[in-house]
Amino acid sequence: MAPRSERVVDRRIELCRVLLSDKLVDAMLALDRSNVQIALVVDENEHMVGTMTDGDIRRALLSGADLQSPILPHIVRNFASVGPSAGRAEVLELMQARSIQQIPVLDDERRLVGLHLIHELLGIVERPNWALIMAGGLGTRLRPLTETVPKPMIKVAGRPILERLVLHLVGFGVRRIFLAVNYLSEIIEQHFGAGELYGCEIEYLREDQPLGTGGALALLPDAPTHPLLCMNGDLMTQFDVGALLDFHDRGRYAATVAVHPYMHTVPFGVVEIDAGRLVKLQEKPTMVWSTNAGIYVLNPQLPLRVPHGKNFPITGLVEDCLVRQERVGAYLLEGDWIDVGRASELDRARGKGE
Repeated sequence: MAPRSERVVDRRIELCRVLLSDKLVDAMLALDRSNVQIALVVDENEHMVGTMTDGDIRRALLSGADLQSPILPHIVRNFASVGPSAGRAEVLELMQARSIQQIPVLDDERRLVGLHLIHELLGIVERPNWALIMAGGLGTRLRPLTETVPKPMIKVAGRPILERLVLHLVGFGVRRIFLAVNYLSEIIEQHFGAGELYGCEIEYLREDQPLGTGGALALLPDAPTHPLLCMNGDLMTQFDVGALLDFHDRGRYAATVAVHPYMHTVPFGVVEIDAGRLVKLQEKPTMVWSTNAGIYVLNPQLPLRVPHGKNFPITGLVEDCLVRQERVGAYLLEGDWIDVGRASELDRARGKGE
């Protein structure tokens, strides 16, 4: 068996780790010296088997144990963990779901390789940019699901789509988020409140009538001082928010549109004809287009161009930039992206599709 130091490079793991054969006093000492509010319990093969917190130790003592009692009967075996490849947003979502502030990182053999702390995840990259999520649509294509639940609040893997988006933005340092609401808005507002449970400040732009994908921009209480991130509220995506904002800044664009590749395989052989003569034959080609991903970055002055109280598409704002010959960027969105606007796409997001 290799020495501990060869497998675990995170010094905090050394400080908060205890052995399955240790006593309650050892767990208390680990909590005191590590200052991460959790002790990580491993067996003789260095496999993680459980956790202990101050509350677990206190409950053990109240049940009649003493400081020299073994920790074995008192450890929590049903603990959350992630693998080394888990992204920041995924970890934050798990922390929110389990109401915890620490998540150990385990390799394929369930050996400790790291520890995520919520205050570090929330403090890695603080961004001054605001975000606006369009969450007021009727979701008519998803009825009857949306007769009692607004489309952005439909659950995928046990969590509302909109909550996933909010946590994703928070995970990249976005702290002020606006939600444009209309249809069944009370459900959204009751769920999120002012955002204090999600590590951000949430404000609501209430549409008295449907304003389309861009009309809510005119409802912002103040003009943003930094580029504004806008996105549809029915997206399942893990895009790199920081990379998109940095791309916009580097290109000095007035607006940036995130694009996603859409591929379609023609089920037939395709021929190219010139004046009645076949010049090319291609069997079942795959065509690729760049499609609008429903995510935008807008310079601060652009929301001022949106008319008040009118149904206005956000693409109209982009087209206006092009007419004015202002620079518009196209950012290639890599990774998973699903527009959960149709039943087939919702099934795919839930793992029922192809």
